[in-house]
Formats: sequence, C-alpha cells, structure tokens
Amino acid sequence: MRDIPRFPEFKPLELADRPVLHPRIWRHQPKTSELTFGNLYLWRSYYHFEWSIQDDWLLVVAKEREGGHYALPPVGPASRADVTAMLLDWMRDGLNEPRPRIARAGQRLADELKDDHRFCVVDTRDHFDYIYRTEDLAELTGRRYSAKRNHINQFTRYYEYEYQPVTRALVDECLALAEVWCEQRLCDEDLSLQHELSGIEDVLKHIETLEVDGGAIAVQGKVQAFALGELLNETTAVFHVEKANPEFKGIYPMMTQCYAQRWQGEAAFINMEQDLGEPGLRRAKESYHPDHLEAKFTVTLAEH
Repeated sequence: MRDIPRFPEFKPLELADRPVLHPRIWRHQPKTSELTFGNLYLWRSYYHFEWSIQDDWLLVVAKEREGGHYALPPVGPASRADVTAMLLDWMRDGLNEPRPRIARAGQRLADELKDDHRFCVVDTRDHFDYIYRTEDLAELTGRRYSAKRNHINQFTRYYEYEYQPVTRALVDECLALAEVWCEQRLCDEDLSLQHELSGIEDVLKHIETLEVDGGAIAVQGKVQAFALGELLNETTAVFHVEKANPEFKGIYPMMTQCYAQRWQGEAAFINMEQDLGEPGLRRAKESYHPDHLEAKFTVTLAEH
C-alpha cells in the first residue's frame, strides 16, 4: 500500500489497509463491536470511513448521510485525553464540524476522561453491546432457554440440515441468501440495508484475506442461514452478520446455537452488537439473557 497517512491527512479505508490497521486494533484489545477491521470494512461505504495515524494512535473518522462527521475512539495506549482533545479540535476547525464528537466510545475511554474538564461524556444506551457467555448460547440449558430449545426442536423435527464452515465454495450461496433476505425486507427503501448487503458481498468475496470466520446451515443441500464473525479480543468473539430464510421455522436460534458452538473453547464470551434502539431487536437480544452489556458513550468538548 502507499505511504501511511499521518494526521491531519486521512485516507479512505480499503482492503489493502488491513496489514496496518488490524495489528494496531488487536493490540488495543477492544471490547466494543465496532473496533475490528472486518466490521470497519463491512460498513466502509455506508460510513465513508477514513483513517490516519497520530504517534501511537489510530484515528478513524466517519461521514454521516446528513453531511456531518464524527470519529470513533482513538485506538492506542492510555491516556488518550490529549489525542481525543486534538481530534475534536481538528474536527471543529479543520472539518468545520459545529458539534464534533467521538461516537461509540467504550468504558475504557470514558474512565480515562471522567475527571478531565475539557470533555462531556454521555452514555448512549441504544449502542450498548450485548455480551453473552458462549456456553449459554451453545448449550441453551435451563428454564430460561426453554422457548429457544422448542424452536430448535421444531426445526430439527421437520428439516434435515448440515452445519458447515463458510468456505469459498459456499460464498455464492451465502450471497444469494443475503440478496433474498434483503428483498424480503424491502432493501430498496432502506439505505443502510443496501450498504449492509454490499458490505456482506465484499466480506464474503475476501473472507480469507479479512480472516473473518463464517458458519452456514444447509437444508437439503442448500444454504438457508449463515453467520459471520471474528475474534474481538482474546476472550470474546463478535457476531457481525446473521441471516436466515424465515420460511424455515426455528432456523435463527438453530443458527445462533450452531455458530456459538463453533466458538466454544476459543472464546468465553460472544458480543452480538447493539440493538440501535429498535424495540423488536432489543427484545430478541434480551431473550438470549446477556451476561452483561458493554457500555458506550459519546464524547464532546465541554462548553465553558
């Protein structure tokens, strides 16, 4: 790749950037779902991610549909107070952003800034990540998971299925399923779903280079569900994508259980990302009984 951009120069995120960005992100051992190269690559066209390096920190900025900008939390060693202030000042003065902010910042950055009067730090519940014990999702034991087991039993009673890793041989089938899923949800009327489909296509086509993991369920030899994920840190896997054909009753909990079983022994926890404040999605995530929520915050410059 070309020269690494040095702040205040930024460059659009692309596949060739992975050898530079992934090691920096991994050393940081993030706990929030946004901070993997796979996730950034998946959503790069929707958020127009650009990145730069300032000393020991990776900086990532995003552009909103309305035309404004925000930044993800600086990735690198503590304390990040000065680099956060520098980034917010630059967004205000260099990008003419009227309300510069760091979005989806994790608890670690919030703790670093809590006594610094330069900042205002506010939690954003709609972006909290749901964290589950891998064993809970893989085994579904106990009364609280009885409904999930019933759905899975219904699926296994009526369908012959096979779980298999997503390899290059399955990419086209997974893509076909993602396109059908998108059509069922009227993607033409939802820009975020259109960009998600495009990102899924790019991730699947480059799944080996990205080192993203995938699992699929085939019913009568045809893929009817798949999931994509990766290690977020040394103890946690993150599930970025989970798509299924809803015509097969019980296939979603079946996919979740199978993919959780794949991570047993490798990750103690599974991050299933946020609910974005959608009531149905919140109920679905809560129905799996998370071990805890990973808090996220918005950081702005304090008004004096």
